[in-house]
Amino acid sequence: MNTRRNKSNTVVIPRKDYEALIEKAEAYDDLMAVSSVKQAIARGEEELIPQEMVDRLLKGDSPIQVWRQYRGLSQQMLAESVGVSQAYIAQLEAGQRQGKPALFKKLAEALSVSVDDLI
Repeated sequence: MNTRRNKSNTVVIPRKDYEALIEKAEAYDDLMAVSSVKQAIARGEEELIPQEMVDRLLKGDSPIQVWRQYRGLSQQMLAESVGVSQAYIAQLEAGQRQGKPALFKKLAEALSVSVDDLI
């Protein structure tokens, strides 16, 4: 073993050892990300949703409708909680109306999601 001191703050190692270190660092980062998400779920800051719901959102179904149904609400129940008519909710879900930012904030609160989840 070479015991000389390197005063230049550089280390030379074989490429395979370097790549192994990078791989371990990336695996560690992945583990920390998973741990962070698990902690957020435990605190109630994040939630897991069924694949069917993800598929519907990716397919282009109305996020308002998907979240409303997932939360077990009728259009009437959601409408009453945000102060609009059931017909207005139906029009939002069908893409016939846009809705104002203030309404989306109320909808997000009623559905326990972020506004970003609805647009």
